[in-house]
Amino acid sequence: MTITVPGREGKYTKSDEKILEFMESHTDEFLFMSIGEVAKRLEVSEATISRAARHLGYRDFKEMKNEIIGQKTGKGAAGKIAGTLLKTQGFDIGKWFAMQQECLSSTLENFDQKEFSRAVSQIQSARNIYIHGKNASASSAQLLFFRLRRLGYKVFMVPSGGSEVIEGIVHAGEGDLVIIFSYSKVSVEGKMILEYAKTAGYTTMAFTSRLYAPQEQRADINLYVYRGEKEEFHSMTAPAAMIDALILALSEKDQGDTAQNLLKIQKLKEKFKQK
Repeated sequence: MTITVPGREGKYTKSDEKILEFMESHTDEFLFMSIGEVAKRLEVSEATISRAARHLGYRDFKEMKNEIIGQKTGKGAAGKIAGTLLKTQGFDIGKWFAMQQECLSSTLENFDQKEFSRAVSQIQSARNIYIHGKNASASSAQLLFFRLRRLGYKVFMVPSGGSEVIEGIVHAGEGDLVIIFSYSKVSVEGKMILEYAKTAGYTTMAFTSRLYAPQEQRADINLYVYRGEKEEFHSMTAPAAMIDALILALSEKDQGDTAQNLLKIQKLKEKFKQK
């Protein structure tokens, strides 16, 4: 990463150049270091780093670091985390939980009851349910898989990437439901799943963080969940809450079957626990 600084073309001391080179070549690491940690790493004094910050056009080390965080914000996982910490002026658990409340509130503000009811009905009537998630969304996919399987639904995990995705959905057809997690964008694999639905005839459902998406990137059913701004560290609070809401709604509709499946699991656990 090339860092833009106010006095980038000025004359610097060897220490200035050393610090600037470290910031440019180890930006992700630098974002989370204190002035003391940087000084120890570069074997210079904290006073030297403070002087370098002023030579580079900043008031102090803090302003220099915050400026670089601003340049890095939204670029990669480290930049998103650093951007979130900058927004809250350092990690504070109270502020973090307040941000989670914002995620839930925004999700509720844009909640579509009709779409949610369609999702519940489609899951309930599906012959088979296939779930796909990759990278960060893989955790959401696993949670939904676990919850649905526990209720007795016939559910399958689709491999996360590559040609294995095709192998995972090749048998899906009419009467089946394929669920994808495509928060800020639809992955290559997600696009394959949506495209193949036109031929195979299965229904698609997506968890998304976009209120608008091109028609070709939309599933048949779309559940909106807010995970934070684009440049921030993205929360999984709202997706987890939406998944649990689906499970509770399904349990209410299938009280008898749900109770029987859970009781069967409980009895098997008790049986094998004794051995």
